[in-house]
Amino acid sequence: MNQDHTYTNKLIGEKSPYLLQHAHNPVDWYPWGDEAFELAKKLDKPIFLSIGYSTCHWCHVMEHESFEDTAVASLMNDAFINIKVDREERPDIDNIYMTVCQMLTGSGGWPLTIIMTPDKKPFYAATYIPKNKRYGRAGMMELVPQLKNAWRTQRGEILENTKRIEDGLKKAVMSEPGNNPSSAAFTEAQKSFASRYDEEYGGFGVKPKFPSPHNLIFLLRHGYSTGNQKSIEMVENTLENMRLGGIYDQIGFGFHRYSTDKEWLTPHFEKMLYDQAMLVMAYAEAYQVTKNPLFKSTVEEVVTYVSRDMTDAKGGFFSAEDADSEGEEGKFYVFSEKDLTEIIGESLAEKLLPLWGIEKDGNFLDESTGNRTGENILHWKELPSDQLHTAGVSPQEYEDARKKIFDIREKRIHPYKDDKVLASWNGLMIAALTKAYEVFGDEHYLKLAKGSADFILSNMVNADGELMHRYRDGEVGILGHAEDYAFFIQGLLGLYETSFETKYLQKAVALQKVFDAMFWDEQDGGYFFSAINGEKLIVRQKDQYDGATPSANSTAMMNLVRMAKMLSETKYDERANELSKLYGEALVKSPTAYSYFLAAYLFTQSPSLEIVLAGKDAKEVGGFLAEMRDVYLPFKVTLLNDGGEINKLAPFTKMQLAAGGKPTAYVCQNYACKQPTQDVKVFVKQINSFTE
Repeated sequence: MNQDHTYTNKLIGEKSPYLLQHAHNPVDWYPWGDEAFELAKKLDKPIFLSIGYSTCHWCHVMEHESFEDTAVASLMNDAFINIKVDREERPDIDNIYMTVCQMLTGSGGWPLTIIMTPDKKPFYAATYIPKNKRYGRAGMMELVPQLKNAWRTQRGEILENTKRIEDGLKKAVMSEPGNNPSSAAFTEAQKSFASRYDEEYGGFGVKPKFPSPHNLIFLLRHGYSTGNQKSIEMVENTLENMRLGGIYDQIGFGFHRYSTDKEWLTPHFEKMLYDQAMLVMAYAEAYQVTKNPLFKSTVEEVVTYVSRDMTDAKGGFFSAEDADSEGEEGKFYVFSEKDLTEIIGESLAEKLLPLWGIEKDGNFLDESTGNRTGENILHWKELPSDQLHTAGVSPQEYEDARKKIFDIREKRIHPYKDDKVLASWNGLMIAALTKAYEVFGDEHYLKLAKGSADFILSNMVNADGELMHRYRDGEVGILGHAEDYAFFIQGLLGLYETSFETKYLQKAVALQKVFDAMFWDEQDGGYFFSAINGEKLIVRQKDQYDGATPSANSTAMMNLVRMAKMLSETKYDERANELSKLYGEALVKSPTAYSYFLAAYLFTQSPSLEIVLAGKDAKEVGGFLAEMRDVYLPFKVTLLNDGGEINKLAPFTKMQLAAGGKPTAYVCQNYACKQPTQDVKVFVKQINSFTE
């Protein structure tokens, strides 16, 4: 027992912010590990497995209602050995038991509740469970005694049930190689997106609406490849409406997790690093296609948020910020009409507040009652530039007002920040920043990307060259998962193509070698989620479905295609070909569930562009790079032949020299090259010829 707390459990020694949030619950929580499972076997008790993450709103609700309640805790401690898992630390565990939950209940989410035997075999699944019976469904006070009694009196039935569940789970995770996907999959995916597209507000479906930027990245590529303007229009309208809506933090920048309504007005307020990363990618690429200035400013603002609030002094990026503060979701972000008027003054408030959709009674509704709270979520009805001009508010007046509100908001109690550094999500952010640098040329973006990559390479690669998953408080832990390798390699490839520092490409090649050795399925192809030397769970899954982020296999596919073209190595092409066979059957059933894989596969089916710039460094070939910023070339790779290590990694570059010591560009399509040129105007004509 801790002198400052009535209760302290076994989570107190963990590094996960989520687990530490529960360290003083009266529930006798254990971290996932041998101690808990051995005790369960010794005492013949089932396991109560609770999976969540630190910024999960309903995880907080269940904690306050049940896990902090001594009556519930007493029942749980009597009936179970209780284990807490942070899904962000152990996505391998989460993926398996979320699949079980979806099999048993038809849905999933967090907090995820699993009741299982001491040998990890599940027999009951649910998500959020209230303390007491509600709407005819048992609450914790009723459910725990029922499960305890069933374990004691119906053991045979439970064990039979676990066998059926385990068999079903094995079938669900099986992946047999088939044929390569048909080119019709691209069209079918686009049609499916178009059928669910919201013409008015953008996005797909009705509500809730998730950003899912990898869907937009696929549609951009589809529109580019086919000339289908509908694909481009869907992307532009969606990105505009998200930026104008309450899902975007209009005062402090950055995107919230998702919108609860079709208008993108009311979000769940948590902010995830991976959303910022994927959206930066989407907005940067969409800017290249549309030249929409709102997209450029959105990238600038999101990077400002990440740099200001989500970056460790050592260079790594933090994971997330909570939705709640002072026990209320969204309290940090919303304002009353009166408060805003006092902050910016009546004169400006009369002009600005209507543009932000501010209402006297508030536009923010209480989630449980649906009543107006008197608080407002700031959002725009139309493009800010148009509205400000019509209202007679100058850009500087607007910016001054925003800063005043931001400064006042900074004095509030902030939402909790999950400050662990994950290799996977950092990889996505590195990739996003390099894309933003490639498009906009802002050196700050490249500096941030290099800071994160250098931090991970220095601190999160072990002595065997294996990538580690999590860093926090000076401690590295947990062997890397497939998404750590795939996402971080993606970031390193982007970092090479923008900084042209060969060390990043060398590291990408080295990590890909480890990834192949430790994760590749030699029998059926594809990458398992966990390494061969990782913890043995009840099944070994593969991550294929593109969910909140692209899957590890989709991202690996993109990386392999890029590496094959950058290094002219057939082994990467062959592996990408084998990997693509996993998707042939799945794409027929649900093409939109694999949008990022389709974006990668489109790379293999489209004319590709290989550009080698010969010169002593990136600065010397800067004239060529500047011209490339204006052109959307999704199926290109770029190398710099500086006469150094790149000639060993990509031997074909030895022949592509800086003629006469002057910067020279070699533009090739599927390795058939045009005449080398030192004339930037000729270079522009050459690369533009591939977009016509």
